[in-house]
Amino acid sequence: MKGRVALDSWAILNLLEDGPNAAIVEAAVESGDAVMSWINLGEVAYILARRQNEGAASEVVADVRASVEVQLPDAALVLDAAKIKAGMSMAYADAFAAATALRYDIPLMTGDPELLVRPKGSTKIKPWRWHDLR
Repeated sequence: MKGRVALDSWAILNLLEDGPNAAIVEAAVESGDAVMSWINLGEVAYILARRQNEGAASEVVADVRASVEVQLPDAALVLDAAKIKAGMSMAYADAFAAATALRYDIPLMTGDPELLVRPKGSTKIKPWRWHDLR
């Protein structure tokens, strides 16, 4: 996939586990065209700390920061994520991934089923684009 993309924790964990389509995520990371929220990178950190240890988590965070544009959420992104969360059944961290993709009008690389959905017609949430990594 060419061009700028947003990543969520699923994409990074999939890359680390050499899961389905890990090479696509790796190419996006290596290209320097990937962006993700600190909320989603924090999710990667706590999952790795639980599965392995805090040292492994810190190492991955440093590696991701070296290649991916990791952004602190500003007030607008927090409120956009809150709007998505209010209107959809998903984790709050996932709403930050969707909001990041929407902010830049770029596809979200994920395999998370909560993010591979379209907002229902009755909500006023703009649908985000995704690249299904499953």
